[in-house]
Amino acid sequence: MEKILKPLGCEVRGVDLKTENRPEIIKQIKEDVTEHRILIFKDQGIVSGDRHVEISRWFGELESTFYKHPKSPHPDVFRVSNDKNEGCTNVGRSGWHIDGTFQPAPFSYSLYHMESVPKEGHTLFIPLTELIESLDKDTFDTWNKAWMLSDRRSSPIHPLIYSHPQTGKPVLCFHLGMTTGFIWNYKLPSEATASREEYKALLKSIDSKINQDNGKYIYVHKWEPGDFIISDNLAVGHFAHSSTQAPRSEVGLRVLHRTTIKGTTPPKK
Repeated sequence: MEKILKPLGCEVRGVDLKTENRPEIIKQIKEDVTEHRILIFKDQGIVSGDRHVEISRWFGELESTFYKHPKSPHPDVFRVSNDKNEGCTNVGRSGWHIDGTFQPAPFSYSLYHMESVPKEGHTLFIPLTELIESLDKDTFDTWNKAWMLSDRRSSPIHPLIYSHPQTGKPVLCFHLGMTTGFIWNYKLPSEATASREEYKALLKSIDSKINQDNGKYIYVHKWEPGDFIISDNLAVGHFAHSSTQAPRSEVGLRVLHRTTIKGTTPPKK
């Protein structure tokens, strides 16, 4: 197994995910995902929906909360596209986020496979620990007292900054497009609901810091045929570039398959 470090994540060659079942290799992959946060497996060809799900089960129980597109290869595989006849469109475009903030415990891992690669259609990733560590004290203090209120499901309330359940490093529970409000100092004597102006200012602050210094912390993944990505969903934020919805007639067909693994630990201070 050859590993090539990237600004965020690690590129892996020499492993055929379609057939790999050796316990020692699976153990190493799981450890590497925790260490590098993103593993990019190259030259995998086309990974079937059934096999995608088998690989996903290495990391835990699947949780499938999405719309089931008729062309999805498996009920637990989310199929997205730039053509509504081929998959769900406009996915991941509402703002930077981690997956599953509407759950009591956000998804622990996300696994992606690009079945049909267009000329454009990048996925952007941001390392959350480095982002938090880049904050000035005033910004950190503001973020650190904020709790997000999801606009989906039972509207769970999560701390914006909390400790990753495996590494203990500071990470974010956030979704810039699916947050209905913020609460300051939740369950403390000083608890207060953020005003509309404060809500907008905090969303703007997060987006601004992600894009600081011309996006120096952002890793832009330009998909190539055969790419399969395993990501620690709690450690990296992501966002679908606008080119993911470029017309099929201009950039070709884009079909991305994604699975998500059930979270086991609700975010907590």
